Amino acid sequence: MTSSIRITPALLQHTTDALGRLLDFTYPADAVLSAYFRQHRALGGRERGFVAETCYAVLRRKRLLEKLVAPAFGPRWLMLAALLRFSGVSQRQLADVVSAVEKDWLLAFKSKPEPELTLAEQADLPDWLCERLLTCMPDGEMLRLARSLNQNAPLDLRVNSLKATREQVMTRFAAEGIAAEACRYAPLGIRLKAKPSLERHPLFLEGAIEVQDEGSQLLGSLLVPKRGEMVADFCAGAGGKTLLLGALMRSTGRLYAFDISDKRLARLKPRAARAGLSNVHTACIANENDIRVKRLAGKLDRVLVDAPCSGLGTLRRNPDLKWRQMPQDIVELTQKQQNILAAASRLVKSGGRLVYATCSILPEENERVVEDFLAAHPEFSRLSAAGLLAQQGIAIDCGEDMKLLPHVHGTDGFYAAILERAK
Repeated sequence: MTSSIRITPALLQHTTDALGRLLDFTYPADAVLSAYFRQHRALGGRERGFVAETCYAVLRRKRLLEKLVAPAFGPRWLMLAALLRFSGVSQRQLADVVSAVEKDWLLAFKSKPEPELTLAEQADLPDWLCERLLTCMPDGEMLRLARSLNQNAPLDLRVNSLKATREQVMTRFAAEGIAAEACRYAPLGIRLKAKPSLERHPLFLEGAIEVQDEGSQLLGSLLVPKRGEMVADFCAGAGGKTLLLGALMRSTGRLYAFDISDKRLARLKPRAARAGLSNVHTACIANENDIRVKRLAGKLDRVLVDAPCSGLGTLRRNPDLKWRQMPQDIVELTQKQQNILAAASRLVKSGGRLVYATCSILPEENERVVEDFLAAHPEFSRLSAAGLLAQQGIAIDCGEDMKLLPHVHGTDGFYAAILERAK
């Protein structure tokens, strides 16, 4: 899209202005861009696409771009460098739409020698994050992971098994010229070759498909909720995983969706109705120790804890997170994760199952939280994620706890541990 659109001075100015707001790193990038586009409704779809793609290219490769444009600095130079370096835009395309000073700068930029880069600069990561990752993997592995996180994520869909089969959806997409393939691991997953807008597609409106990363879909195959059971999605958010669990339960039993945000839960209700689910019961709670949670102590068959986390496994979709998260944020998050896991565990009955998950790639949010929990809760023990998935015909090398990485599995960075309460 970027290389084919007609670039104008006004379009470059819009991109510069939007990028300037993003580089404050005060709010999530998608929210900042949405607000910008609402303020500038005259921008067409292709123009919005250009602005968003260019801004995200800068967020992904900010460290390298800053090194390349030095001693210049600021959103304008970062944008121009990203267009030349990563977006397939030629110097000739820009020559007639920039100032004379910028035209000279572009000429000098093209002939500038490659700078020497530190390991963190090669990875386009902040120093602290690079250092954390190097404590659990060698240099080469860290670079492969970082480079995969700097790629654009594919669009994955989950088929709602209450409404359709994967084969039916794939057949329909093929008839409509939408290129798609079955996901490698998730039994209900479909990966699209492009990113068509599906919000008005009949399959979406009918509740037959939902957007969901393949790694996230595999949580259903770890929790394995059954018909008629009592299940909780402890940190439900807007309910993507709740919908998955409800479908696996065939809309039977009782599925609690807990969250501290009324707004997020409000978005779940129409989604559940569209998906044909009647077993979802939403509950906005004040915290993990809310009385509505305590009333269910020892009564639930399955509990999913998709814990609030740094989100650093989703950098393909949210590259701003690596610049917005700080080491002190991780310390605060790990304390919150420990508290939530301990509270959620009280809901699980004897012989029941608890799955703890994050979309983080940091051991302190993942294995260490689980190890601390198990040390304090000997009534729980680990189950093998790879073994459980293999029993369901899903062949994946993911370890005892499920650890997914984009350069290995083609999914977001994801972690999940399966914990079972003794009978």
